[in-house]
Amino acid sequence: MTKRERAVRVTRVPPGLSESQRTRKRRYLALMGVCLLLIVLAWNVVRLYSTTAAVVMSLVAAVIPPVAAIVANRNDGG
Repeated sequence: MTKRERAVRVTRVPPGLSESQRTRKRRYLALMGVCLLLIVLAWNVVRLYSTTAAVVMSLVAAVIPPVAAIVANRNDGG
């Protein structure tokens, strides 16, 4: 092998399609789990102490599903 020829390092190989899908699915499920947790906590626990905080938590939870969809559909390949 000459100096100009370089072998492709295994660490530079992009992940396979199934691995990429698995990672995106895990991120999506994690975000949706956070969304569900925020809603449940906001209206079963936090509202007893602060309605304003419960509304803010609900607004944050309302933003999460579109972000989760973007994460799930993002194409990481070059």
